Amino acid sequence: MSLLLADNWTDYQLLDGGDGMKQERWGDIVLVRPDPQIIWPRPSRTPWNDFDAIYHRSEQGGGRWEFKRTMPESWTVRYRHLTFKIRPTGFKHLGLFPEQAVNWDWLAEKIRGRKAPVSLLNLFGYTGGATVAAAAAGAGVCHVDAAAGMVDWCRENAALNGLAEHPIRYIVDDCLSFVKREIRREKRYDALVMDPPSFGRGHRGEVWKLEDQLWELLSESRKLLSERPLLFLVNCYTAHVSALVMANMLSDILAGLRGRITSGELGLPFQQSAKILPCGIYCRWET
Repeated sequence: MSLLLADNWTDYQLLDGGDGMKQERWGDIVLVRPDPQIIWPRPSRTPWNDFDAIYHRSEQGGGRWEFKRTMPESWTVRYRHLTFKIRPTGFKHLGLFPEQAVNWDWLAEKIRGRKAPVSLLNLFGYTGGATVAAAAAGAGVCHVDAAAGMVDWCRENAALNGLAEHPIRYIVDDCLSFVKREIRREKRYDALVMDPPSFGRGHRGEVWKLEDQLWELLSESRKLLSERPLLFLVNCYTAHVSALVMANMLSDILAGLRGRITSGELGLPFQQSAKILPCGIYCRWET
């Protein structure tokens, strides 16, 4: 069990936090957003004034952005050699989870270290952070998400990184349904990555509930591993599943395969204090 810190950013900084809100710098733009993990008060109750936009959560659900100045509809940030499109959405997210940078680095290192072609399946791929990192390292990638808009966003990110012609399959589908079809097609992958939400719906209305369906998804996905699997990565943000639970599940699912399992939390360091913001859990299997 270990804590992995995404502390190699230059275009992103977690500046301050307290009273349920966090202040962040994305490139040259400073934003304030809610975060459910920040349950401690700010040392100073003086409101933040040095930001460009703030997200106000509604008691009825959802919320809205308030812009203090005219801002671009979208802009880009860089992590090492990778470029990503950022855009404030109506559900507070920006199209990127910066804590995942530690997983991008790990994926790239494992893929380059194989010194042979690697095929990777990215389930619940969102806007393609892991997809772009893996493709830039040389892997062929299949990117799956139930939201067509997120898959289109992934295409944009790939193009921003010179990967428009790279072998990336873009699939809009329910992830579990897609996995079962790939099994029937006898498709195999050297690497599996997934970032399942606590709750969601597929593009045909399929209901996903993590506690009820994660075991089935892991079990079915295991059948897609090639004869020489390289890695299996699971990220999770729900408070109902711990890193140790995930490690227990993956050790059962992958029983018989020679490899190593590590798990723990992902975190982002605050710039104005010694605190660490917890940002979900990870579980890795690797050869």
